[in-house]
Amino acid sequence: MTSKMFLTLPSGQKMPILGLGTAQAKTDAEIETAINTALELGYRHIDTAWAYENERPIGNVLKQWLTSGKLKREDLFITTKLPLVAVHPDRVDAFMKKSLENLQLDYVDLYLIHLPVGCKYKEGNVGPYFDDKGEVVTEGKTDHAALWKKMEEQVEAGHTKNIGLSNYNIAQISTVLKTAKIKPANLQIEMHMYLQQKELVDFCHENGITVVAYCPIAHPGLAQTLERMGIKYSHQLPTLFDDPVVTKIAEKHKKTSAQVALRFLVQIGVSAIPKSVTPKRIEENINVFDFGLDEDDMKSLYALERGEEGRLLHFKIFMPGLGKHPDYPFK
Repeated sequence: MTSKMFLTLPSGQKMPILGLGTAQAKTDAEIETAINTALELGYRHIDTAWAYENERPIGNVLKQWLTSGKLKREDLFITTKLPLVAVHPDRVDAFMKKSLENLQLDYVDLYLIHLPVGCKYKEGNVGPYFDDKGEVVTEGKTDHAALWKKMEEQVEAGHTKNIGLSNYNIAQISTVLKTAKIKPANLQIEMHMYLQQKELVDFCHENGITVVAYCPIAHPGLAQTLERMGIKYSHQLPTLFDDPVVTKIAEKHKKTSAQVALRFLVQIGVSAIPKSVTPKRIEENINVFDFGLDEDDMKSLYALERGEEGRLLHFKIFMPGLGKHPDYPFK
């Protein structure tokens, strides 16, 4: 049994429904190995962001594949994102060009606003800076209409084929839609079986917006990542790998728990971008098109929904003070 392997964007472009996420890879060598492995295995959808600080090594690998003739540019679907320090109409063009330079590409396939919250920018800094209280220094309320107009100009300039949003809520998406000449092609959100966001996904699909799920297997390495960052996180981190419902279904289909989690998403028409730098897992993650979940499986997996209790990535924990911003999307 197979599932559709692409989602069609409003522009008509096809986006592979399964891609490789690249957040929090530790070294350039690690990310280069992961990208090479993924491309060898048939991945064509690669997701990155200015904030991940890995656009340059990704660009090095892409250049090797493209100049060697192993791939054509149109074979790839590359996503990157406008960072928080560029969520301001005056900075969109400059940061778009920085990302293209890093990626060594003439255009990306999808450019997303990473978060609807803007932070002050200091030249030379990769990300936001903090005040003497240890809180992130933010801009005022986001002018979504003016910001989106600048995003549309990136399409018109040929810098990106499609534009979209990330971590926006329904009210914020609705605000963008009111003035958009080019509709958002995509919304990228945290989504997995513990945080299914059905209302938000339904809203997007009703408005012709595709959805991409990050943390699609509930980020099993998040605790270690946070520990490396020196962040104390009291939230109990769920793990799909040990969930008895998921493991039972995985055993039934002779698949891994991660494959069941990914199959669940692609089967409901949501693209998934699992992050891994382990070749074996990168290979496992793409092998989700040779089985299907039946009605009983899906019913059991839908029942794992925890709502907001299942959310793992609270940006205000990584960046104290961010939650005070009027456009912080998770209340």
